[in-house]
Parts: sequence; C-alpha cells; structure tokens
Amino acid sequence: MKIAVYGATGYTAGLVIEELVRRGAEHVPVGRDLSGLRPAFRETAADLRTASLDDPARLAAAFHGCDAVINCVAPFVLHGEPVVRAALAAGVHYVDVTGEQYFIKRVFDVFGEDARRAGVTVMPAATDDGFCGDLLASAVAEQALGGADPAGRTGVIEELTMAHRLVSGGPSRGTMRSALANRDMFASGGLGYADGRWRTGGPARRTHVAFPGDEKPSPVVKFGAPEVIMIPRHVPVRHVEGVTDAALIAALASVTPELVENTPPGPDEERRRAARFTLLAEAVTGDGRRTRGVLEGSDMYGTTAVTAVEAVHRILADTPAAGVRTPGECFPAAAVLDSLAPHGVRWAVE
Repeated sequence: MKIAVYGATGYTAGLVIEELVRRGAEHVPVGRDLSGLRPAFRETAADLRTASLDDPARLAAAFHGCDAVINCVAPFVLHGEPVVRAALAAGVHYVDVTGEQYFIKRVFDVFGEDARRAGVTVMPAATDDGFCGDLLASAVAEQALGGADPAGRTGVIEELTMAHRLVSGGPSRGTMRSALANRDMFASGGLGYADGRWRTGGPARRTHVAFPGDEKPSPVVKFGAPEVIMIPRHVPVRHVEGVTDAALIAALASVTPELVENTPPGPDEERRRAARFTLLAEAVTGDGRRTRGVLEGSDMYGTTAVTAVEAVHRILADTPAAGVRTPGECFPAAAVLDSLAPHGVRWAVE
C-alpha cells in the first residue's frame, strides 16, 4: 500500500502519516514546495514530491505510482477540487479529511461519473464525524428497518437527526481556516434534506436532545454536519438534519482572519487527547418507533487520522464500486465501528 498525502506539512496530515507508518504503509508526502517538506520528512520519507494546485498535470503526476491519495489541504472549498481532479487523472483512489458540507456535496454532484470512468473510489469526509456519523446512521437504519443489506430493508425512515457534541482540546489553524471559509454556512445552519431536496435556512426541527449523562435534554440548533450530505445516498429517509450546541455554532460563525493567524498549528498531544466528541443518530419511522445510536470518542484529530487511513485500507482491500461513495455504502457499519474500539471509540444502537 503506497499512499500519497497532499498538504503533508499540515497538522492533521502529520497525524495521518503517523498512522500510515504505524500500519506499515508506504507514504509519499506531497506539498507545494520542498522547503517545507525536506525539514519535516528528512528522516521518515525518501520520496518527496511537489506540486501546486494550479498545475494540474504536475499534481496528477505527483500521485502516479500510488494506490490512493489522502487530501489534507484546507479549506477544501478553496483548495480541494484540484486534488480530486488530479487523483482521477492519475487513476488513484481519493479520500479526504474535510468536514465542509458544501464541498462534500459538490464532490458528489460533480465527480461521480468521472470517478466511475476512472475506475476509482472517491470518499470525502473520512473524518471522526463524517466517517463515524455515516456508519452510525447506517447501523441505526439497519436496526430501524431490518436487514444488513440496504436493498433488503423495508419501509422508510421519516426523520433522522444527527446530533453532535464537542469538548474541544483546541482547534488547529487548518480547522480555523475552514471555519472562516465556511462561516456563512455555519451561520445559516447548513444544508438539510427533506423529501428528495436539499434545503438551507430555517430552524431545526429538533430543539432539544438528550445527550448521554445529561439529567435533561439540552437545547440544540441546526448544524451543517458532514454526514447529512452522505446519509440520504444510501439510507431510505425523508428528512435528515444535523444539530449541535448553540455555543459551537456561535464560535464557528465568529471566526476572523486575525483569529486564524493567532491560532497555533494544532493543540499539543495532551490537549488533543483530552478532547471528547459524541454523535447521536435518532431515527423515527412512520409508526412512531424511535431507534437511537450513540457513539463516543476522544481526540478528534487523532481519530480522523485513523478513520482516513482505515477508509483507504478498506477501499483497497474491498474494492467497492467505482464512483463517489460514502462509508455506509461501502463498508459493514458494525464491523468498522467495532474496529475503532482500540482508538477509544465506543458505540451502541438502542
């Protein structure tokens, strides 16, 4: 397994490369210039490649000879698309670590046919929330509708709510850049799905959610969760929305350029590992039955590195159908979520 990592000098990319090394996979750091790559990877990688985003031919050439590329350059709404195109031109699988809802939707809308023609799998948002959230929703749908095979499920989920809670150990500068580039999306609450259409604006249907350990339900507001874009592509559902604490939305919507530049590259290891995240997936079927999935984990950045590498590993091992795909389409939800237990991820469907 030979994996290119674009944006290799970034904070999350460094964790991705550590995870590739831990798994014994050959990694190829790719960046815009050697001045940043050489000091960072002098001891760990002999094959350093450079390519800028505005040179498509060189960018595609940087991925030749690799099995896949993990894209870690942010903001993805500004820089992600050229890397997708280059991966397709090189004929290699593509995975990224975005949580940016509008970019995820654009990848699905624009690149599906090109990925099928190239014979590769494109999987955006292979992150702690996108990857785990989509798989959790798949496991909840399986329980709510019956059947591990989506084709064998009966009925439709009327409403699926994805709730996020985050106890941060501090953001990376890349996360803050993404928040700034997507500030309007966060302020509006992002996209929701209703009766076959994507919608923006308006309040959340759910105003309170009972998170694990709380004495009473907590108030929530609409949130542009990454997995919201993926769930309707493989779960029969009429309405999907993401919600989270109002304080998180306020923080994301108030990022300024000055705040970005004053943010360190990323939290130190102690603070990173102290962070906590919770995902809830609650499905309501037509007869009023509720099925609820809960997933809890720590170290969002470290978990993202694990899930991105896990996505690549499974794409190469399982060879899902070519195209733009979601984790829930390609992988057995329970087995993959169980495999994350050594990394502190716990989950259950009630």
